[in-house]
Amino acid sequence: MYLILLGPPGVGKGTQAQFLIDDLGAVQLSTGDVLRAAIANGTELGKQAKQYMDAGDLVPDEVILGMIHNKLVELEGKAVIFDGFPRTEAQAQGLDVELEKLGKSVDKALELTIDDQVVVDRLSARRVHAGSGRVYNLLFNPPKKEGVDDVTGEPLMHRDDDKEDVIRHRLEVYHKATEPVAGFYEKQGKLVKVDGDGTVDGVRQRVKDALKGLG
Repeated sequence: MYLILLGPPGVGKGTQAQFLIDDLGAVQLSTGDVLRAAIANGTELGKQAKQYMDAGDLVPDEVILGMIHNKLVELEGKAVIFDGFPRTEAQAQGLDVELEKLGKSVDKALELTIDDQVVVDRLSARRVHAGSGRVYNLLFNPPKKEGVDDVTGEPLMHRDDDKEDVIRHRLEVYHKATEPVAGFYEKQGKLVKVDGDGTVDGVRQRVKDALKGLG
């Protein structure tokens, strides 16, 4: 079983991916992990990727797809959840080609949907304790005392990437680059949309219902 997980930043993909790993006995495959492993192991593709990265350039799709192919061979027989990949329609087309070489195909693309304003409200309400990494949210998990960590009493930080203008830019990038990926799978009849708003458990149940029969 090969599942694509899509959705904007702040929709809770990471949380739901962890549930899917448990529920389906799946392996989570992220390009970041694959890239780091290939570079650490000194593979030919890893060496190519490192050259691009050292020069400050993006690693080309063909190199990423080659790494993905090698990892899929390694994971053959296991359910795989693609996390953060494909990011573009070209990558989605490339992934289809690589899976076809293995006699496989994407089973479903699950898109968690949510209103942009909800994302802005959620993420801009996050506060972090720098020393421990403890995360609070002013909407549903606020600190006991405003502005300070529950354990140490030290000030909480509002990270730059949790500020409204940055969040809106990230959403703009998502809509422009990644939404066409959802359209690609919709044309194939493989896209399932799930409302990502509400409680974590509520979203988990909707995801389970949408994927009944898979795994």
